[in-house]
Amino acid sequence: MAKKIFIAATQQNDGKTTVSLGLIAALKKRFERIGFIKPIGQRYLMEQGYRVDEDSVLIEEVFGIKCNIKDMSPVAIDKGFTERFIEKGADEDYAKLIKDSFEHVAKDNDLVIIEGTGHAGVGSVFGLSNATVARLLDTNIILISSGGVGKPIDEVMLNKALLDKEGVNLAGVIVNKVLPEKYDRISRLARKGLEQKGLAVFGMLPYQKILDIPTMREIKEELKLEALYVGKNLDKTAENVLIGAMNVKDAIGFIQNNSLMIIPGDRDDMIETVCKVHAGKIKKGCSISGMILSGGLMPKRKSLEAVEKSGISALITKEDTYKIASRVNSMIVKLKPQDTHKIKIIVDMVEKYIDIEKVLANLK
Repeated sequence: MAKKIFIAATQQNDGKTTVSLGLIAALKKRFERIGFIKPIGQRYLMEQGYRVDEDSVLIEEVFGIKCNIKDMSPVAIDKGFTERFIEKGADEDYAKLIKDSFEHVAKDNDLVIIEGTGHAGVGSVFGLSNATVARLLDTNIILISSGGVGKPIDEVMLNKALLDKEGVNLAGVIVNKVLPEKYDRISRLARKGLEQKGLAVFGMLPYQKILDIPTMREIKEELKLEALYVGKNLDKTAENVLIGAMNVKDAIGFIQNNSLMIIPGDRDDMIETVCKVHAGKIKKGCSISGMILSGGLMPKRKSLEAVEKSGISALITKEDTYKIASRVNSMIVKLKPQDTHKIKIIVDMVEKYIDIEKVLANLK
């Protein structure tokens, strides 16, 4: 039977996929065949006619893992799932689905990485919390929490209470997103505090801002925006979000390199100016990541020609400028297979900051 480890977290978006991806890359040096399963997924894609969690698709594509895609994501929670369960009960034996899928993945591999969903209690409403699934699969858990001193300790202990209740062993903790300027102090204090609670610390990962910066492709897909012009590079990161609604001369001073410009569609003067900035005709060294034209307003032909000539990706929405800017700023950035630069950063970071020997010693 394959070795296994369950990657869980104290909250949603604490970095489970980041750690899973980095660990798989590191452990491929020790295990020839590694499988992956996300027993319960909440964000899914349609693959081969199945609802498949997007993290399973990511791992499969990045590492070329040869598992049945449905086994990698046996239960995908669609809209209305929880309400249907409360009203009518289970449509299927979900515990059996998960166990059977895990056994299929484990059969052909030497190691299986199991990725949870949200905190330890997520899934309790239908009887399959992360803690329950870990017990079902008889595996140890690595728990991830976000940076800080008291916060990760409090959150880990809260989650540990449910793990203890289910009889699941918490092998160790990884603290993620530690601010670089505070890394030494937080690493020392959080590590000491966790160890005082009898918990092993497997690593402290520094916050990498680039991992939270969306590409134009992600903005288009996540916010379901229409492409007015695809441009030359939809995978360009939008590091700065600026609203181009002021006087053109004043706006130029605010434009920075790798800016996403959100512009009312009838502001032809601003659209054409941004194209000139991108071309280096007005402000040197400012490459524009993309534009979003708001209000459902179509620019004049001359402006459209300027956008196409510039090669800037341009999206359009019927939403007003404030609403679309708010949605961009509140986006949760998820890794995509084409994010090769981000993936390399993650792999290098996990290799450097996580004690892989401790992980190996706690595989079950």
